[in-house]
Amino acid sequence: MILLDQKALKDCIKDAVREELHLFITDVKKTADNPQKPQTAKLLTKKEMADELDISLVSLTEWMKQGRIPYRRMGKRIYFNKEDVMASMTNFNHNRGGK
Repeated sequence: MILLDQKALKDCIKDAVREELHLFITDVKKTADNPQKPQTAKLLTKKEMADELDISLVSLTEWMKQGRIPYRRMGKRIYFNKEDVMASMTNFNHNRGGK
């Protein structure tokens, strides 16, 4: 077991924080130098997703229970990433022999 006095502990913490800040700042600079912005997908509510798929909320809930479509739970709310849902629907149809 290593025992540190108060000054050694402070120095150890300073070094660790300094190193983490350096890594963070380097990452921020790389992101700032790269003009491409990451695409963030808007999450849809159950109602919005049902409207997008032109199905009822009951059908959407059944598809969720069956694992046909991916969803995210945030607290008590449920959200969908449209691209993920569309990709899963395409895969589901191909696996089932649909068009």
